[in-house]
Amino acid sequence: MPVGRIGQPSDIGKTAVFLASDDSSFMPGTELLIDGGMTYLAN
Repeated sequence: MPVGRIGQPSDIGKTAVFLASDDSSFMPGTELLIDGGMTYLAN
């Protein structure tokens, strides 16, 4: 479900910080789509 807004650079930055932190240590080998749900509209 699209979030209804254009993404901001901070959206990407927050995800990068999460991946670089210990909070993401239990996420081995996954792909994160950071597009506000737009991928689902294309299908």
